[in-house]
Formats: sequence, structure tokens, C-alpha cells
Amino acid sequence: MKAAQNDIKSVRNQDADRLKEELVSLKKEQFNLRFQQATGQLEKSSRIREVRRAIARVQTVLREKSPKAKV
Repeated sequence: MKAAQNDIKSVRNQDADRLKEELVSLKKEQFNLRFQQATGQLEKSSRIREVRRAIARVQTVLREKSPKAKV
């Protein structure tokens, strides 16, 4: 639980441009992990879950920072 709180705090401290770059990087990693899984080369299947949750964290913070979210 503590690690997740530290992760979200570090994500919230970044600016929107950096978060978008990180999101692209995470999506590429997710694609590569799925490709490895399909070909049977994936060694650490738990990494897929970690990356998926990291993507969700970044998307959540981006939505929080968007001007439309401030109602």
C-alpha cells in the first residue's frame, strides 16, 4: 500500500508533458509484454499487471490536471 501511495505522489508531481511521454512509453512496454506473452517468451507475467496499473495511474493524474476536470 505504501509503495502505491509513493507512486501516485511521484506521478502527481510531474507536469502534463512528462506524463504524456511516460504514458507513451508504458503503452509501448505493454505492447511488447503482450507480444512476448503470445510468443511464449514472457518471463515475468506479473509485469503486465504492474504496467497496466501504472498506465491507469498516469491517465488518472492527466485527467485530474485537465482543465475540464475542474468543475
